[in-house]
Amino acid sequence: MTSPVPLAPKREIVGWAMYDFANQAYTLLIITVVFGDLFTRVIVGDGPDYRLGNLLWSVAIAVSCLAVALVNPICGAVMDYTATRKRYLFMTYVLTVIGTALLYFVEPGWIALAMLLIIITNFAFALGEGIIASFLTDLGPRDALGWISGLGWGLGYIGGLVATAFSLSFLGEVSLANYDTVRWVGPFAAVFVCLGCIPTFLWLRERGTARQLPAGESVMQRGLVRLRETWLEMRQFQDLRRLLISIFFSMAGIAIIVSFAFIYGAQVIKWDDSVRTMMFVIVQFNAAVGAIAFGILQSRLGSRFTYMLSQGLWVVAILAIWLTPEIAALAREQLGVNWQAQYVFLFAGCLAGLSLGSAQSAGRALVGFLTPAGKSAEFFGMWGTAAKLAAVFGMLGLGLLQTFFGLADAILFCLVLFAVSMWVVSSVDETRGRAAADQWCEPIEGKK
Repeated sequence: MTSPVPLAPKREIVGWAMYDFANQAYTLLIITVVFGDLFTRVIVGDGPDYRLGNLLWSVAIAVSCLAVALVNPICGAVMDYTATRKRYLFMTYVLTVIGTALLYFVEPGWIALAMLLIIITNFAFALGEGIIASFLTDLGPRDALGWISGLGWGLGYIGGLVATAFSLSFLGEVSLANYDTVRWVGPFAAVFVCLGCIPTFLWLRERGTARQLPAGESVMQRGLVRLRETWLEMRQFQDLRRLLISIFFSMAGIAIIVSFAFIYGAQVIKWDDSVRTMMFVIVQFNAAVGAIAFGILQSRLGSRFTYMLSQGLWVVAILAIWLTPEIAALAREQLGVNWQAQYVFLFAGCLAGLSLGSAQSAGRALVGFLTPAGKSAEFFGMWGTAAKLAAVFGMLGLGLLQTFFGLADAILFCLVLFAVSMWVVSSVDETRGRAAADQWCEPIEGKK
């Protein structure tokens, strides 16, 4: 049995959440709002349908996520054994900042360099995302993980709102004519991440005790041994396994939406720049509300039910995205109102924002809820691996489907992903899963 974890000092919880605050600038400015659109429409620029640009963007994101999926579990095992999570987190932070700043030097047509920098920075960012998540179980008892996780995601979306609102005010439209200005998105995101993460490294504590390596064994060998042990021990945690399968399908859909939502708006909806800015504000605000509100709901409704609710919300959001042109046309024919598709799309953005914040917050907290003490980095490494393999599956799937059917119809792939996720997580039993985590004991070194 494990004793309850006391609630960490407020300053440490805020320091942990500030990593989400800072890193959201990378996700939004580089992956979602600005650079992804810049890559497909200007750096590759194979208009009018941009199918090659969309495919290459999918490949870059997929390759970076595959690298994380391969490295994450071993790193998690090593970090748990050597109590070096904070050191590894700092390395990913530095690599993200430097690589993102170097995006400034990419010119239109320099596709290989752009893809290389995206692969490197998204790899470092995603690896750090898994490491920072592993600290969650150190910050309080399991019943408090919902609101702590929600605080992190909520503060993250607020940080993204601040970063992107400021950058859009100064960077202007994504176009070849404005390239010399909009290219500053890389250095701006790098500085924001660099400064925003400082409280994390000042206030977040490294818990755990480093253990001596067995004679003649390297850190990598020990990591592989621990990974094998964790994989075998996962048999004891059937509910956590089912949750990771559900997260696989959910994160595949989320990866597509995060990477293609604004590309979809530009290519399919053909929105104006002013509507693009409105969409960003709406998504960020609703994501922050969703993360915080669903974090609070977890304490009252339970983690599994809250997570299922977020998946159902995603199903509705994807339908709204796909049906946007039809809803606008139906409104004109039946109601006599001249609703433009780009403004109807804003409603879909509200649903997507709520879904995004709630699903990510609830999923991370539920993993923490079902994770035994002493295995947080390893089990969150499994969580990171599931999420990144999902991104590979989702991005390559969407990239290939849009090549044949176009981006407008390929988005329905997400509908299937979220529906499967909701079905799988319905079989998770919180009470049984938590009991398994509480009863787990670290095997004595050398014992089988």
